[in-house]
Amino acid sequence: MAQGRGQSGGRKEPTFDTAPDVRVGAGDRSAPGGANKPAPRKPKSKGRKKRGARRSLIGRMTYWTLVAGLWIVIGGAGTVAYIGAHLPPIQSLEIPKRPPSIQIVDMDGLALARRGDLAGEVLALKELPPYVPKAFVAIEDRRFYEHYGIDPMGIARAAVANVLHRGVAQGGSTLTQQLAKNLFLTQERTLTRKLQEAMLAVWLERKFSKTQILELYLNRVYFGSGAYGIEQASLRYFGKSARQMSIAEAAMLAGLVKSPSRLAPTRNFDAAEKRARMVLASMTELGFISAANQKVALGKPPRIVAQAANGAVNYVADWIMDALNDTLGHIDEDLTVETSIDARLQASAEISLADELTAKGNKFGVSQGALVAMTPDGAVRAMVGGLDYAESQFNRAVAAKRQPGSAFKPFVYLTALEHGLTPDTVRVDGPVKIKGWQPENYSHEYFGPVTLTKALAMSLNTVSVRLTMEVSPMAVIRTAHRLGISSKLEPNASIALGTSEVSPLELVGAFATFANGGYAVMPHVIERVLGAKGQQLYARNPQPLGRVVEARYVGMMNTMMQETLTIGTAHKAALPGWPAAGKTGTSQDFRDAWFIGYTAHLVTGVWLGNDDGKATKKVTGGGLPVDVWSRFMRDGHQGVPVASLPSAPSGGVFTTLFGGSQPAPQAPAPPVAAQQQTTGIDGWMLNNLFGRGRN
Repeated sequence: MAQGRGQSGGRKEPTFDTAPDVRVGAGDRSAPGGANKPAPRKPKSKGRKKRGARRSLIGRMTYWTLVAGLWIVIGGAGTVAYIGAHLPPIQSLEIPKRPPSIQIVDMDGLALARRGDLAGEVLALKELPPYVPKAFVAIEDRRFYEHYGIDPMGIARAAVANVLHRGVAQGGSTLTQQLAKNLFLTQERTLTRKLQEAMLAVWLERKFSKTQILELYLNRVYFGSGAYGIEQASLRYFGKSARQMSIAEAAMLAGLVKSPSRLAPTRNFDAAEKRARMVLASMTELGFISAANQKVALGKPPRIVAQAANGAVNYVADWIMDALNDTLGHIDEDLTVETSIDARLQASAEISLADELTAKGNKFGVSQGALVAMTPDGAVRAMVGGLDYAESQFNRAVAAKRQPGSAFKPFVYLTALEHGLTPDTVRVDGPVKIKGWQPENYSHEYFGPVTLTKALAMSLNTVSVRLTMEVSPMAVIRTAHRLGISSKLEPNASIALGTSEVSPLELVGAFATFANGGYAVMPHVIERVLGAKGQQLYARNPQPLGRVVEARYVGMMNTMMQETLTIGTAHKAALPGWPAAGKTGTSQDFRDAWFIGYTAHLVTGVWLGNDDGKATKKVTGGGLPVDVWSRFMRDGHQGVPVASLPSAPSGGVFTTLFGGSQPAPQAPAPPVAAQQQTTGIDGWMLNNLFGRGRN
């Protein structure tokens, strides 16, 4: 159809076979100098170009400045929102109570130690001399009364000073910021914490007056040496109330705030005094004191009162705090803890141990020691956990586990008595070998047939091993656990020689059973706990725990262990007029030396050795430990009526202590026929070694 339409002449399509002539003719050109000639352009001047470029640059800078400012505003708002979201609701914030303080007193109410934060009486600003708060304002925040929680000028001044000194020379925090940190935040140095501090400072300024903020600050700030608040700090360092402080004393306390632990005058008086001079200079510069006042204060620096020594009573205090947490759980009020400690005996224990080790420790290669003394019913009267608490706070009396050596043998002999033997039973002291192990006596000599009394008094190793194999190691372990040993004991033949580790506290507690007539004891130190208003929160239940050893066996053991102090390894023990008993102990290679001795009045154990387990210079339990024990026990028995050790099933000291007889324990296993053993181990003893014999 298209072809038909074309043939009919309806539309003629254009063709491009010939290019059109588009050249400009003469008539199209403008004549030279003609009227239609365009005017020539004037070139722009260089000044106009510069002005335009400048305006363009300023415009761009203005634009990007506005953009950057907008992003800064957005970022700042986001940061504030983020920090605010991680704070507790401002409306719910309250000034927290100060942490509780725990006062620890002895059995007569005499103060022994204090734990927790030491905070004194809360003082109002008007109760203080006017120069006291001014000292803090002068050195910490001289624009305190002009800012609203944050001081931009102070921050800028601190920044310049830090740049000039190439380090942190000044801080920009206001007193309000410091208070916010102390009340609500941690001490970590992070940007987030600083921003939270700033927000809380603004909140504090809106909620409280300047006077209230300064009062809160002075009563909460830390001054070192465990003292919180202006009153406690003044009492701790100057021995007087903050109400009576001098200008020099106020300046020294104000200077401590920057670094209380480092600048505490009890630790570094020179640094504290240097800082105090800076405070006085600032006070004078601001007109808070006159130049004459400054001169007087500089000429009469503060006198620091003597501090309570880091004595051994702190070992007791630490142990009490652990027991207190177990007894009461969370503590949220001030407490007074009444203890069983006798302050006089505590001081004697510390002196006895320290004097002996100072005089003889280097000579005998002994660097540490511990002492525990308790009544036969388990009330701890004195405890020394180491030679120097300031040097080492590890309580060796409670936490150290050491080999007791022969001090463990009474459990072996008691087990033997309960299996039918008697103090007069004879066993052979001679060479013995068990699966390649051949124990020897300390003197490397043997005495042949000996009674059990003599064997225990002379601490003969071979007899103890024979008895252990005769009754079985497990029977010995059960006896030790029954008397109060809580440490894990290995059921092997060497248990006879005290190779399993125990603590001094549990060993002394176990020996207390012999001193009280056969009753179980739980070593204790806390008698009562009183709240802030004197209300009783805890009182120890004195109910006896029951008999664990029959009285006749206790009497036998006391008779045997009295011989230790008469003819045996502790014959140097001196306690004139008092019936006493006990057992020495020396571990392998002379690493540990023990003496646990007791009367009807007091049970005391002494351990000497080295923390790293290094061998001593052949110190035995009958040497230095006996010397320490004798000195302490002589002090402990002054003015005390003499009493005999328990030796009968009725009456006697144990009846007085515990109020009569108690249910008898489960009957021991049928007695083993007493028979004299010869050298070597027979088949019956080998059965016991592998757990197949009688218990």
